[in-house]
Amino acid sequence: MSVSLEKLQRLRRQAGHGSTMSPSAPLPPVHDPLPALRRMLGIRERTRPAMTTRSGDRALPGEEIAPGLLRLEQVLPFDEAPSHVDGTFARTGDLPTQGMLFFDTETTGLSGGTGTRAFMVGASDFVPGGLRVRQLLITHLSAEPAMLRAFAGWLSEDTRLVSYNGRCYDAPLLATRYRLARQGTPLAGIEHLDLLFPTRRRYRGVWENCRLATIERNALGIVREDDLPGSEAPGAWLQYLRGGDAGLLRRVLLHNFQDVVTLAHLLLHLAQPDAGTPAVGPPFA
Repeated sequence: MSVSLEKLQRLRRQAGHGSTMSPSAPLPPVHDPLPALRRMLGIRERTRPAMTTRSGDRALPGEEIAPGLLRLEQVLPFDEAPSHVDGTFARTGDLPTQGMLFFDTETTGLSGGTGTRAFMVGASDFVPGGLRVRQLLITHLSAEPAMLRAFAGWLSEDTRLVSYNGRCYDAPLLATRYRLARQGTPLAGIEHLDLLFPTRRRYRGVWENCRLATIERNALGIVREDDLPGSEAPGAWLQYLRGGDAGLLRRVLLHNFQDVVTLAHLLLHLAQPDAGTPAVGPPFA
């Protein structure tokens, strides 16, 4: 028995000879940043499987007004908009600003067609005290009909849509989605001023292109910082739907927000006497 004890003690001494840590000493703790991140974002701790690949950053702003549908709204300080603007740039008379709804969509693709859907709709309009910006975002495919109904609620008999390439892309795409959802198309018969065409007539050949970001930077002096290209918006939304990080989708919200704010600035810019040339054809459709 004494021999066995001596052997055991010798083996323990040999095991500890090449190690600076006692075999019984606890391992250093591993830092896990996710709990602190969730607390910072206001996300409650939830028990998940150990092998989950879902992101801890799932926070999105807004109020959930229907299952899977978020609504964001705020009023920005804005120089008091005139009741009418000079419509010479669009070859028309004075244009009333009341009832104008500047709008833009973020979609799952740029080709259009029945396979493309809008997952975000943003709009701005002039209200007492500033420029109101509203956005709708679906976080689940089943929420699309609710988003379409909510956007229809923003339209009225005196609404005049204002967009940038919306007559060729955004409006037809939304009309298709309303039709597939078996909802009446609220865009039918609404006047629509597309600022892309008078902008092209004014600035074609002046700068490298007439993309909205180019026009706002050169003509309006608006410079976007850390802007997410529109081509990356579909991937950001799909990543979130699959349980991924919400960071890119929040940047899509900012991109859409800036688009509808820029449209209001662009309208007032084009309405200045020295900023536009007469358009060819009627401005509304």
